Amino acid sequence: METAAIILAAGAGTRMKSKKPKVVHEVLGRPLVRWVVEAAKAAGADKVVSVVGHQREQVIPLVEGDTEVAVQTAQRGTADAVLAAKDALAGFDGAVVVLSGDSPLIRPETIREMCALREEHDAAVVVLTMELENPFGYGRIVRDGAGEVARIVEQKDASPEEAAITECNSGFYCFDAAALFDALAQVDANNAQGEFYLTDVLAIAREAGRAVLAYKTDDAEQCLGVNSRGQLAEATRVMQRRINEAHMAAGVTLWDPATAYIGPEVEIAPDVELLPNVILMGATSIGEDTVVGPNCRLTDTRIGAGCVIDETVAVEAQIDDGATTGPRAYLRPAAHLCEGAKAGTHVEIKKSTVGRGSKVPHLSYIGDTTIGEGVNIGAGSITCNYDGANKHATVIEDGAFIGSDTMMVAPVTIGAGALVGAGSTITKDVAPGALALGRAKQSEIAGWVAAHPIEKKK
Repeated sequence: METAAIILAAGAGTRMKSKKPKVVHEVLGRPLVRWVVEAAKAAGADKVVSVVGHQREQVIPLVEGDTEVAVQTAQRGTADAVLAAKDALAGFDGAVVVLSGDSPLIRPETIREMCALREEHDAAVVVLTMELENPFGYGRIVRDGAGEVARIVEQKDASPEEAAITECNSGFYCFDAAALFDALAQVDANNAQGEFYLTDVLAIAREAGRAVLAYKTDDAEQCLGVNSRGQLAEATRVMQRRINEAHMAAGVTLWDPATAYIGPEVEIAPDVELLPNVILMGATSIGEDTVVGPNCRLTDTRIGAGCVIDETVAVEAQIDDGATTGPRAYLRPAAHLCEGAKAGTHVEIKKSTVGRGSKVPHLSYIGDTTIGEGVNIGAGSITCNYDGANKHATVIEDGAFIGSDTMMVAPVTIGAGALVGAGSTITKDVAPGALALGRAKQSEIAGWVAAHPIEKKK
């Protein structure tokens, strides 16, 4: 049977104390609502509808590419939000999963199991439930004398006896599409909050003679909703643990999993070693036998095999096999270290290629530069790429040696095998194999210090 998913992402999230809607906040670099979209797709949803509302101009760009967008013009409750998706599902005859856009921990396999249970019993709805020691704030699952689900009562509407129930509504459902939209037409706002509750659909379906089932999970963490900064941090810790455990099971060594933050799209080969305080985000990939850390932050960066990445920040960079970086290196977008290259201590590289086996060992800035193979850049050297209006390129050909404290004023080319003396300012092209010196003439005045004594202040 076909399955559609409705993701409720219209709420304001006032407890977040933020100018952003809560579903835009991120867990490990991915917005909350995107975690739910990905879970729905991984569970096999054939169609996904995102219901947006509050500050929807911030939410729509996150979901419009691969889901259909429906708008809840006024936030009048969960039933009203689901009803906003009706037109998007016109003519759909299958299972409809309703998911909360602020609950990023839901597992795809749980969604699949709910759908299978509903189809097996031809139920009107299956609700995902959980047992909580402290159920305050959650809707309670009220069962009849036979143990069947009778209804869900919200916290504000619960009697003392109902409030004592510890089986709670997670906010996740799998409905028969026809039963869902038939029941929604009968929901009213006769409750403490004056809202249209989706939970009322269960009682309506039961009165119509349709089966209403609960699927109780032993993993209550996956039902955690994010309504505050504290809950956002809690969700991050749970997802961090899941991701780290998966990488370790696949052969990655983490010295201290509590200090490793790995985004959901990161790919890590077996026998990679992650030292403490490592953050890996975006489309970062790491080849086997590479050591990363300590104190590294890598975003959208590709790293080959057998590299050593020490105290490095890299964004949209490429580091080929056997290359080394750091400690305290900064690789900016389009920095490319070829095989065996080195970017050492306090080195910044931007939009530049460092050729095979070439080294930029320390205290240098390389920008808009192409460095050939076997080049050595001395300490304190800079490719001066910006004239105040435009960026210009520097080319350093194979085998060149650049002495310490050299300023290379672009556009300039230093030929293969050339040697540039330390302390030079190079403003013209250097021929292959030549020695280039650009120093000011040194002067010396004998006896000047004795003739000009300096009175030291006490």
